[in-house]
Amino acid sequence: VQLVESGGGRVQPGGSLRLSCTTSGFTFASFLMSWYRQAPGKEREFVAHISPGGTTAVADAVKGRFIISRDNAKNTLYLQTNSLKPEDTAEYFCNVNYYATEYWGKGTLITVSS
Repeated sequence: VQLVESGGGRVQPGGSLRLSCTTSGFTFASFLMSWYRQAPGKEREFVAHISPGGTTAVADAVKGRFIISRDNAKNTLYLQTNSLKPEDTAEYFCNVNYYATEYWGKGTLITVSS
């Protein structure tokens, strides 16, 4: 199982970024996929997840601003981040629980600063 995040960067408050997580080594279309984030000095926290059928859940902190989606044909997970705030600054990680083992990518950094 491999997960590789991309799309992070530095943006001003109010900006947007689209994160991608390209996957391999498992049947992507069959598994729930998640995004987590970890801000400096803080614990990793849940951001959003999406079921194989497309049902989503989003953390209250990002509800209405972040949109999770997936392209099962491309084995890729996305996170559209809009109206970014300084408190969204964090490393963003893609996650899958594959037969009771958690797999993580190495993360992609979003820095929101003026």
